[in-house]
Amino acid sequence: MTDIGFVGAGAATAAASFVLDGALPDANITVLEKSRGVCGRAATRRRDGIRYDYGANYVKSDDERVVDLLTERLDTEGLVDVTEPIYTFDSSGTVSAGRDADEHKWSYERGLTQIAKRLFARTDATVEHETRVETVTRADDAWTVTDTDGKQWGPFDVLVLNPPAPQTAQLLADAEWDDPLRSDLAGAVGDVDYRTIYTAVLHYPFELDVPYYALVNTDKEHDVGWVAREECKGGHVPDGESLLIVQAGHEWSVAHYDDSPADNVAALAEMTVDIVGDDRLSDPDWTDHQGWRYALPEAGAPTGLLQSAERENLYFLGDWVAGEARLHAALRNGLDTGERIVHAH
Repeated sequence: MTDIGFVGAGAATAAASFVLDGALPDANITVLEKSRGVCGRAATRRRDGIRYDYGANYVKSDDERVVDLLTERLDTEGLVDVTEPIYTFDSSGTVSAGRDADEHKWSYERGLTQIAKRLFARTDATVEHETRVETVTRADDAWTVTDTDGKQWGPFDVLVLNPPAPQTAQLLADAEWDDPLRSDLAGAVGDVDYRTIYTAVLHYPFELDVPYYALVNTDKEHDVGWVAREECKGGHVPDGESLLIVQAGHEWSVAHYDDSPADNVAALAEMTVDIVGDDRLSDPDWTDHQGWRYALPEAGAPTGLLQSAERENLYFLGDWVAGEARLHAALRNGLDTGERIVHAH
């Protein structure tokens, strides 16, 4: 039996677990997740009968293997495809039509977290929630993991790290692993830059009369980077209501990350008024918010260096490994990494 440990229950971990469970049925898979949910930034919340994806917004159909995974290998019940287009706006807030290049924009009636939930449900993996990993140790050709409560997990024949690059770099820097590769990996992974995003969720008891699903700032010179209408996703918002996901740009998010959430949400609502051109949007009847300090990787770490760790049965997962800040890239990376583990064992 092969014991495999994952740190983090993101989309890539779910995809890799799906591959491993099918190809190595005797494998024992343990996933240690710091939060109470799964799927990382592809996150969904519920309130007042509404579901909303407040991190990643949808899955693109840019990868054939991911398309096959979502439409053929997994249950398609509740899979929804946003048909309204994506428009653009510039630094002055002027909206223009015609940027939508995505053939499909998929979510689920029950939210994007369904991707990981459905993948894990097809496996015998054990997901341990609210388990924050503090230290990883390499000894006697095996890996052990210690959480912040002092509990040890393992030993694992294979260890797979799925946190964002800065958190993975810290785990490597603190690892009890006597190998020069450790410091090389920690340095390279730590060099991966991230965009920070502060998100406001704005609900209204009326439906907006606009032709688009979302607006994206293409010149990256506006304080708002993205505005999306969750009511365009079937099953998310009741008829006659609107729920906007407003994501600030990197510079604004960094500058205001630790400010009062109420002030941040109010400021983003006022900016949304200017972009959409509807004064009613300054007064949502309820709001939510979320800061994503490590939201979008700007690039990936050197692939050759990352894969050199596989000789020690250490693997890395996530959109930062793929070098593309997209949910489909994380899923594809998980599928590919799962197959490499299978071939090695």
